[in-house]
Amino acid sequence: MNLTIRLATIDDVPAILNVYASALDNNKVLSIEEAQKIFIKQSQYPDYHVFLAEMDNEAVGTFALLVMENMAHMGTPSAVVEDVGVLPGLQGKGIGKKMMAYALQYAKEKGCYKMSLSSNLRREQAHQFYESLGFKKHGFSFLMELS
Repeated sequence: MNLTIRLATIDDVPAILNVYASALDNNKVLSIEEAQKIFIKQSQYPDYHVFLAEMDNEAVGTFALLVMENMAHMGTPSAVVEDVGVLPGLQGKGIGKKMMAYALQYAKEKGCYKMSLSSNLRREQAHQFYESLGFKKHGFSFLMELS
């Protein structure tokens, strides 16, 4: 498998939306124009990046990674990975594993003391995947719907 992972560009937004539609959002996604506006906003954050995984120049997966500076933990930054998705027909083929390894290495290079993520309670297969990579359930995640 010849997989490459790179920073996404605004031109990749349609491919990213395709991954989200099929892997995460039940074919409900933003319009390309709306998503491009958000991509531009995200790119203005100092260390918030969207990554694209490709095989044979075709998008097969994506994730977002935010590195946050901290005043706690002796000033050591932490990372949060979000919006992890792999095309359903390619799940279980090592793409997600390579994406997460890339994210972990990126976070280590940025000096992060941890990388965290959250996953919907219903996504039990995803939980098993994250645990197989060494992620541990830690604490509780709380949510308050705002709209």
